[in-house]
Amino acid sequence: MADWNAEQYLKFEDERTRPSRDLLAQIPLSDARKVVDIGCGPGNSTELLVKRWPQAAVIGIDTSADMLRQARERLPGHSFIEANIAHWAPPAGTDVLFANAIFQWVPGHLKQLQRLLGALPPCGVLAVQMPDNFDEPSHVLMREVAQLEPWRKALGESARLRDDIPKPGGYYDALGPLCTRLEIWHTIYNHVLDDANAIVEWVKGTGLRPFLDPLEAPERKQYLAEYTARIAASYPPQTDGKVLLRFPRLFIVAVR
Repeated sequence: MADWNAEQYLKFEDERTRPSRDLLAQIPLSDARKVVDIGCGPGNSTELLVKRWPQAAVIGIDTSADMLRQARERLPGHSFIEANIAHWAPPAGTDVLFANAIFQWVPGHLKQLQRLLGALPPCGVLAVQMPDNFDEPSHVLMREVAQLEPWRKALGESARLRDDIPKPGGYYDALGPLCTRLEIWHTIYNHVLDDANAIVEWVKGTGLRPFLDPLEAPERKQYLAEYTARIAASYPPQTDGKVLLRFPRLFIVAVR
């Protein structure tokens, strides 16, 4: 895929940051020396970590140069590193690994979570949030439109770039033996957005990227028109004209 677009992602900064706030609130650690924000994006989640543990060394890692540029501008006094989580190991003495909406993009992420949790010291915390919206209309319609002509050939592989995440029991069995405490829960957000176009703008910054990046401009325009029409039919307006984007998310807090 092309690089992430920090400006597009931040169009819905408040809504995107809410899960980070909710995840952070459940970390049972009053003090921390080293904290890592995995998939830090433009630094909105990193900023929360800095405020929670002002004395800690807080590091952000991401694969996107544009996201890291934005994060460094936002928090110039902190370290941000370009790295792929599949090939990265936490520094010795890391107390918190925080990962908001990143591991759904990582192939075989259960094994990666086991590896990272196992690298933490006693009482270290792995805190993870992932969208669990693969079967929501916003994502089902991406795949449906991709199977239509004239996009089928160009987008045949796009639907496989992100797998649906396992059920909670899969995480429990994989992480439980490595933990002294393991919390797993779902939260369903109903984000109030202006209209169907706003839903499309939201997913253009995340899940729709694999479907748009392979297309040339004319095909991309046609794809977006078809997708937007289907989104409008699936997310009818409320009495005030707004729409509700239903967004389930899975949360995990594992204490070593």
